[in-house]
Amino acid sequence: MTEHIYAHEHPESDRRREGGFTLWFTGLSGAGKSTIAHLVGPELERRGLVVEYLDGDTVRTHLSKGLGFSKEDRDTNIERIGWVASRLTRQGGAVIAAAISPYEETRRKARGLVEEWGAFVEVHVKASVDECARRDVKGLYEKAFKGEIKGFTGVDDPYEEPSAPELVVDTEQHEPEESARLIVEKLEQLGLVESRVAA
Repeated sequence: MTEHIYAHEHPESDRRREGGFTLWFTGLSGAGKSTIAHLVGPELERRGLVVEYLDGDTVRTHLSKGLGFSKEDRDTNIERIGWVASRLTRQGGAVIAAAISPYEETRRKARGLVEEWGAFVEVHVKASVDECARRDVKGLYEKAFKGEIKGFTGVDDPYEEPSAPELVVDTEQHEPEESARLIVEKLEQLGLVESRVAA
């Protein structure tokens, strides 16, 4: 009897491209996640990596449209980001995900999805609620403090700080450029990015 191997069963289809990883920025709204992400990304591109950005706000517009801000909806949004990140990591991409991702368990699930295919590097972009509120040009924190916005992370909804992130960058102590440099150095230490050799 002839044995048939279908395309979806072929060993080749389970292979991944080497070198993919996900850099996962978590932190309060206004901590500086997106700002730092868009400094790190171009540096990785200069080193020859294919960079994909998964920004929390952008994902909500395109992939998670219609989701609210209940814990269930937030978890669903983060799980979707984690799944997309895992697919891109599998293809050898350098994925930069920047989302508040307030709950430890959901971040752990995202890590599990990604680590099937490559490294997951969690960066806690740290800043106090007071500092984030001071930076907030949209006035969302002020509305949350007044009770006009319910379920706002860091005000009346918890933010669970990572218990064992690969890196913490305190944006009250470091400017965005310095934070970006620290992150790239960490990626070098982990062997995910080649060190720059001075000409």
